[in-house]
Order: sequence, then structure tokens, then C-alpha cells
Amino acid sequence: MSTVQIKIEATITRELRATWEAWTKPEHITKWNFASPDWCCPSATNELKKGGRYSARMEAKDGSFGFDFGGVYEELIPFSQISLRMGDGRLAVTKFESLGTSTKVTTIFDAENQNPVDLQQNGWQSILNNFKSYAESL
Repeated sequence: MSTVQIKIEATITRELRATWEAWTKPEHITKWNFASPDWCCPSATNELKKGGRYSARMEAKDGSFGFDFGGVYEELIPFSQISLRMGDGRLAVTKFESLGTSTKVTTIFDAENQNPVDLQQNGWQSILNNFKSYAESL
């Protein structure tokens, strides 16, 4: 059985370095790493190196549900690409492409087997759209 891969992308109207920092620094991650306004990311840690750990807590603001999301970096090319092996074994690869005053962010990730592919794609795309709004507001 082959793994289904899902692709999401957005063009951020910020130069590459600023986009990278907003994506990777914990003080920024907590401001955008959720799919809808009724959720939040109260904490995040990021050891940005090969073999380093990433962890973020995602919670419903009403306290009804929450979970920890994390993994270990398999590859990291500064300002270019991040490969994260998630805790459940799936892989997510995020690429950053400079377009001058903008940056294209593309993530391809292995789908999980518990939720429909379109639900996963919409959820991850919503988080990326939230990142875009946050990064462009800086």
C-alpha cells in the first residue's frame, strides 16, 4: 500500500529571511499554528537542526480538546527546506522559494489513515493560510 501525499502552498508577501523566521521561531509559531480562530497554539519549541525536535501544543480555546504535534528533523537546509518526521512516522517536507519580495512556501506531507484526505488538506492549508496572514502582518 502506497502512502498518499498531500500538497499545500501559499505565496507570502515577505522576503525569504522574514518568512523563514516567522515559520521557525517559537515566539512566532504560537501566533499562527492553528487552523481556525477558535483554536490556539499556547506553546512551541523548535530545535532547528538535523536530529532536532519540533513540538507544538494545539488546543481549542474553550478547552474541549487539544493535542501535541511534533517530530524530529531529518533534513534542514536553512532558508530552503525542512524535512520533519512526525511522531507517527509520517514525513512532511516544507520548501521555501524566494520570489524577490515574496516567498513561496510549499509543504508535501504523508496523509494519515484516520481522516479523509480532503479534510487533512483543508486543515493544513488553513494553518498555512493563517501563517500567511500572520507573516504578512509583521
